[in-house]
Amino acid sequence: MHNTIAERVASAQSALGQFKTSQTVKLIAVSKTKPSSDIEQAYAAGQRHFGENYVQELVGKAQALNHLTDIVWHFIGPIQSNKTRDIARFARVVHSVDRLKIAERLSAQRPADLPPLQVLVQVNISDEDSKSGVPPSDALALADAIAQLPNLQLVGLMAVPAPAIDGDNSHAFAQMQQLSTQLQQKYANAQELSMGMSDDWQQAVEFGATMIRLGTAIFGARNYAHE
Repeated sequence: MHNTIAERVASAQSALGQFKTSQTVKLIAVSKTKPSSDIEQAYAAGQRHFGENYVQELVGKAQALNHLTDIVWHFIGPIQSNKTRDIARFARVVHSVDRLKIAERLSAQRPADLPPLQVLVQVNISDEDSKSGVPPSDALALADAIAQLPNLQLVGLMAVPAPAIDGDNSHAFAQMQQLSTQLQQKYANAQELSMGMSDDWQQAVEFGATMIRLGTAIFGARNYAHE
């Protein structure tokens, strides 16, 4: 693996650029547990979209790096009701909305001087008890409800499929692609499909992913010792 964060960003962007797809694919650099200095290195290498799983980290890093005016913060972790105010204030995009109550709080708490908060409905595509997300059968109904809320912009769907034993997540990705197609038939602008991580992003892109979430591939192994 390349040694520096800048080299890893360049390598990931190069690998992504080799895919001939009809959709534009954004690379979200997942920076959880990593210091702001690592994010600044990735930013200097041209990376602009960063994903955080923990609200406290999102707030701290967004405040520390507020001089980087074109940085885009994505919140991708589970959302607790008592954390929505900070998410509504500091995130540009939220991937993990899985309850109407959460969407309503984000809508009510989005500062008036900011553009609408972009939200994706998280789908529990592999029906895992340990994962957040709505069942696939409920995803479009939740999307309908979110689309009616002020201060929010419904932009698509997100999923974290269960790790595939044989490395093949094509079934889960195909299901998400089908759901995304159904959503776009009603909401033409809800074109984002957030799926694919360091180990499976290539296959996700083949099934229509427009956002891939890479952590280890950009920043190296995570350090959870502080938690």
